[in-house]
Amino acid sequence: MAELREHAGRHYAVQFHYALPDDAWAVELSEAVPAPAAWAEIPNAETHLPGPAFLVAFVPDEDPNLEPTVHIHSHDEHVIPYEIMRWFMEQVGEQVERCGAAYEQVDRETVE
Repeated sequence: MAELREHAGRHYAVQFHYALPDDAWAVELSEAVPAPAAWAEIPNAETHLPGPAFLVAFVPDEDPNLEPTVHIHSHDEHVIPYEIMRWFMEQVGEQVERCGAAYEQVDRETVE
């Protein structure tokens, strides 16, 4: 599932998925691209879809000693507006909190 946001006439997407090889949640930021023209006739269809990610935050959920990291995936220069970067980092922060809460829940269950 992707979350979309428009800023200054450009569209951006934040998408979450589990990166199994990294044992981490990946939170990706991309510039959104227009949905296929054929979708225009579908009620409630998205108008934009996530494009190739240029920032990816990895939030580990298996080892509480590992820190989240942000990776830059781009050969081209991308200008990221401050508001979009804040939005992305808020999404990353919320994912870190969710994983932290899951660690605490597992710890409580192991102690009991």
